[in-house]
Amino acid sequence: MVITSAEDVTANLVIEALNERRVLVARVDPADIGSDLLFNAHMGGREKQWSGRLRTPSRDIALEQIRAVYYRRPSPWRFKDLEPHARDFAIAEARHGLSGLLANLPNCRYVNHPVSITRSDFKPAQLQVAAGVGFKVPVTLVSNDLEAIRKFVVEHEPAVYKSFRGAPATSEGHVAAIWTQRAAPEDLDESVSMTAHLFQQEVDKVADARVTVIGSQVFASRITTPDGALDWRAGDWDKLIHEPIDVPETVKDPLHAYLDHFGLVFGCFDFVLEAGDERNSAAWTFIECNPNGQWGWLPGSEAMAGAFAEAILRGWWP
Repeated sequence: MVITSAEDVTANLVIEALNERRVLVARVDPADIGSDLLFNAHMGGREKQWSGRLRTPSRDIALEQIRAVYYRRPSPWRFKDLEPHARDFAIAEARHGLSGLLANLPNCRYVNHPVSITRSDFKPAQLQVAAGVGFKVPVTLVSNDLEAIRKFVVEHEPAVYKSFRGAPATSEGHVAAIWTQRAAPEDLDESVSMTAHLFQQEVDKVADARVTVIGSQVFASRITTPDGALDWRAGDWDKLIHEPIDVPETVKDPLHAYLDHFGLVFGCFDFVLEAGDERNSAAWTFIECNPNGQWGWLPGSEAMAGAFAEAILRGWWP
């Protein structure tokens, strides 16, 4: 089962790779709950595990026959015709009932399990674990204290601000982004006390590296921008320069240790590369790991899709 939205292009690559291996695949978006997604599950008495069926317009699935789940990016819950209080109730019930069921299918391999994704999605946890497994991490402050933030920005100039999650989608469904930006003391005022913020000492980089780990396989690209932008995501992606890069063993080993810590099979790691020998881990600084990141736009995406298929099938498919 591939749990994702209908528009997920990255998941399409994995589904194609699974089809090539003659695997029966069902694509399910929990947000379709209603007439387009009906399910029943039962247990108790002699039954010690969930069994039942899930039906969509194109699939009729026995829950106990699902042996692997590729959890990608399901759509946000809808329930648009309900008034706000009823909608909140319906969302909570669907999340605990349907999503709770799909996260606890018996004898099932998850890539990645939604609980592991949630646990590893917090930047404070990411940075602490990254440092613990041996990665170099930027000097970082998480705070809403104006005095502490100003002191940090002055002492660690140049400093940058990063959002934890980015801007939420608008009511019309438009997605906004908050890119990494430099922070100066004069930019700060008491409004910072309203919520949490992340500040880091800027790393003097020559390039970025996106390292995608899928099971035991590691894929890496060196990314540069023509204008040397602070955040490569902010510009024209068609102008990005991608080059293959070898990941040093002293970086590669901690990659797997990091994923093991969170119970992840897959992760997209972002590093910044400093001037010097990129075969040495001293040139690599950990920025973050997205446990459900995009990779379909990278060179070698076909090979990555194959690696995903193998990771999903590992241990149960002949």
